[in-house]
Amino acid sequence: MTDEQTQELMAKFDPEAGHRRLTGIIGWIALAGLVGFSVFQLYTAIFGVFTAQLQRSIHLAFALGLIFLLFPASKKKLRNKTKGRFQVAWYDGLLAIIGVYVGMYWPLNFEELVFRVGRLTTLDLIVGFLAIVLVLEATRRVVGLPITIITSIFLLYAYLGPYMPGFLQHRGLSIDRIIRSMYYTTEGILGTPLGVSSTFIFLFLLFGAFLVKTGVGQYFNDLALVIAGKRVGGPAKVAIFSSALQGTISGSSVANVVTSGSFTIPMMKRLGYRKEFAGGVEAAASTGGQLMPPIMGAAAFLMVEFIGGITYWEIAKAATIPALLYFTGIWIMTHFEAKRIGLRGLTEDEMPNRKAVLARIYLLFPIVAVIFFLMSGTSVTRAALYAILSAIIVGAINKETRMGIGDFIDALANGARTALGVAAATAAAGMIVGVVTLTGLGLKLANSLVSLSGENLLLTLFFTMIASLILGMGSPTTANYVITSTIAAPALIVLSVPELSAHMFVFYFGIVADITPPVALAAFAAAGVSGGEPLKTGVQSAKLAIAAFIIPYIFVLSPELMMIDTTWQSLLWVLFTSLTGMISIGAGMIGYWYRRTHIVERIAAVAAGVMLIYPEGSTDLFGLGLFIALLTLQFIIKQDDQKKEVANA
Repeated sequence: MTDEQTQELMAKFDPEAGHRRLTGIIGWIALAGLVGFSVFQLYTAIFGVFTAQLQRSIHLAFALGLIFLLFPASKKKLRNKTKGRFQVAWYDGLLAIIGVYVGMYWPLNFEELVFRVGRLTTLDLIVGFLAIVLVLEATRRVVGLPITIITSIFLLYAYLGPYMPGFLQHRGLSIDRIIRSMYYTTEGILGTPLGVSSTFIFLFLLFGAFLVKTGVGQYFNDLALVIAGKRVGGPAKVAIFSSALQGTISGSSVANVVTSGSFTIPMMKRLGYRKEFAGGVEAAASTGGQLMPPIMGAAAFLMVEFIGGITYWEIAKAATIPALLYFTGIWIMTHFEAKRIGLRGLTEDEMPNRKAVLARIYLLFPIVAVIFFLMSGTSVTRAALYAILSAIIVGAINKETRMGIGDFIDALANGARTALGVAAATAAAGMIVGVVTLTGLGLKLANSLVSLSGENLLLTLFFTMIASLILGMGSPTTANYVITSTIAAPALIVLSVPELSAHMFVFYFGIVADITPPVALAAFAAAGVSGGEPLKTGVQSAKLAIAAFIIPYIFVLSPELMMIDTTWQSLLWVLFTSLTGMISIGAGMIGYWYRRTHIVERIAAVAAGVMLIYPEGSTDLFGLGLFIALLTLQFIIKQDDQKKEVANA
């Protein structure tokens, strides 16, 4: 695929990629804004963040101004037939100026606003109203319509409370009260979600931009080829490995699919994988990149603030085994699929030079540095800063990856551009949290969810999963997590589920919504690369990612899977049984082990796998016994088939 085709495909399925390529004076203004955004974030990270309202409002000012400059009101206006690239419409320029003013209203009037303590003037109310409207429009442009509609519904609910049916009814809030809460407190637009965006998330997105500039993204593909290329069905395993690593430098499932998929999907098709299977492998693997520590999706940073009293490293550590099981499941199923249809690995001529690839292993140092700093108790902000510095230093080792002034400016601009979608989504999500807090909706919905399930934990988990998947269809993971963590997660906590397990449960299903039909954006993007049928690709990706639909239930029912209150002995046993369980589930889902399996064997294999993954003594022993029996049966029948083939020959 050409760079232009890649950009068009990303813009089609990922609203955050559909930005203008500005030229001339307006292009220089946008570039200056993007670089200034990154410089501001780096300055506050180095010298200390400002007061919450100031830090978040300046972050918002940059985001609103840049979004209206870079993202048109309609995707149709991205191109101009006569002039090539579409420049900024007058009304977008006006909205950008108003957006900057609205964001800077807090810094310009900080002492006065604090002194008045909520007593707002007419101008305050007008600015607050504009802030709400502009955030909604900016979110629609850069993130998409679903989260904009959801946020608008919550705002209407705050106003129309007395007219709501049954348990949803509340006293209702005046327009003035809504504006005051949404923009003049830290419970709305300037709430915790935007606060996390203006500190942790931005820096890690900037880190990803610097990694791309040092060539780490391409190195992930080369390293994956060296490790997995020659194995059975090698290209699919390369896709899994490289996509897991790509998740470290990208916060978007669609971006992962298009960037690594343009490399891996053609290889898979060339060796004989079906279009839909090739696309499904890439979609499942790329989506899982956000689940893979040490740098997970942006919502993981929100989790630190929402749970409280927990470090990011504890979250990353808890997510390690589930993430390994997720990718192990995809790896195993692609292996069995390759064996089933008789695919080979790559030849020596199709492989990169092994010595040359291993000679550049130092490019992974920034990733190792992040892990070290997070493990050593360094703050997330400092860990991100040191990681950016290490990426620059590592890039300087080799002339090919050494960054010049132009590369440095590009990295600053690209990091800021990537952060715009997160800033808009978290600002909108902050309004949802604000409405939930003001109206008590979260507690009402949590109680109703528990009542609907009859206080049955499994039913509550099922309803929570459905809610997370629906909310995640077309919505960014950050916004999805904010909504479900304030509405659905409390229902699980009421039923004595550990807080981290409850939050990780909704986090998982918010992410796998990207590969769950009927709206599976990552799978649809993969179909765009592979040429396969989108819905079939979505079904295939969901099938390959079956672990993501099982594991969250397991770590809620048995937190040992997240290394909560467990010993090393127990942990090793959990790892053994879980990995064995994934082999069994993979064989059952694909219908092949040592040979093609009968439907009864497939059902038994999946059942054995689920029992093995569930970390409980009796189920482990029963599942292991069934696994050994099936494995023995497979081996014996395979031997008999081989003897018959020899006899017939």
